[in-house]
Amino acid sequence: MADSISLKKLVTRLLLVVASMFVFGFVLVPIYDVMCKAFGINGKTAGQYEGEQVVDTSRQIRVQFLSTNAVDMVWEFYPKADDMVINPGAVNEMIFVARNPTDHPMSAQAIPSISPGDSAVYFHKTECFCFTQQVLQPGERIEMPVRFIVDREISKDVKHLTLAYTLFDITARHPPVVANTNAGP
Repeated sequence: MADSISLKKLVTRLLLVVASMFVFGFVLVPIYDVMCKAFGINGKTAGQYEGEQVVDTSRQIRVQFLSTNAVDMVWEFYPKADDMVINPGAVNEMIFVARNPTDHPMSAQAIPSISPGDSAVYFHKTECFCFTQQVLQPGERIEMPVRFIVDREISKDVKHLTLAYTLFDITARHPPVVANTNAGP
């Protein structure tokens, strides 16, 4: 009798652990978003921006550019310059370079992040290679522009922003289309 009571307690505890893990899996993403916002990390940028352009020449902000490859990405990927000094409200452009060193076509997707995170709402991209998937043939090298405006409404305390991109290999999920060069008339 005592063994059956302890077995019931054990089964009940194990079911509670499993249920807790299941619930934790659902609340993990909202908790992550709240923590990122609280600590000012992993600022997510919005999509394409179209707005008025009034330049604030009375102040400058240094924008640093970082590029990282995800674990399985083998492309060369880097900005042409490490940073630039900009005026809020001005249209700016930075070129990122990518090269596929493999012997097969690959597809990639860049995911941007802005730091400090609470400044991400003031960073507007008008054109970005991150809006679309990039497909490179073997050995192909491309220059990819990102055009952006830092809103004049950004806090005057912000003197430095970092725009970071992580490049992911999405070839398995989105195979590149290869043109058939052997097609006849």
